Amino acid sequence: MSREAIIGVKQEEVNQLASKMKDAKSVVVAEYRGLTVKLTEQLRRSLRKEGCELVVAKNNIAKRAAKACGFEAINVDLKGPNGVVVAFKESVSAAKVLQEFARKNPKLIIKSGVIDGDFYTPAEIMQIALLPSKMGLLAMLASQLYSPLKDLAIGLDLLNKQKESI
Repeated sequence: MSREAIIGVKQEEVNQLASKMKDAKSVVVAEYRGLTVKLTEQLRRSLRKEGCELVVAKNNIAKRAAKACGFEAINVDLKGPNGVVVAFKESVSAAKVLQEFARKNPKLIIKSGVIDGDFYTPAEIMQIALLPSKMGLLAMLASQLYSPLKDLAIGLDLLNKQKESI
């Protein structure tokens, strides 16, 4: 294969990964050194269930793709055997799956990530992973908004019953 052909193939890989990163709601870098093929496949299945994808690419290709998307902050962590996890449905789903998997398999190391356009360290990603889902947060908000109205309705009803009894 000629040098130009090799460069073209690599550029196509960069373009494909950059396209996935642009479409993603979050991108998380994780080191998978020491995981068996079976565990890696288990991780991939868990990620797919949540609308995420684990992409294993050469670090140089991942760095170029990240730069093309404006995610240069993750480039410092692209050393060693890394997987780039892209989440397409919910922005915290990749962090949640990786955190759960890393708890059971300490060889998986979460390095950094970009969630909703902001760079996060591993500790921050772990905190984000512990948050409830978007639907859970919306349910909490709805209950907080509903509670004062419910209390007001009960109070008005009691006041009305008190006036009727007089």
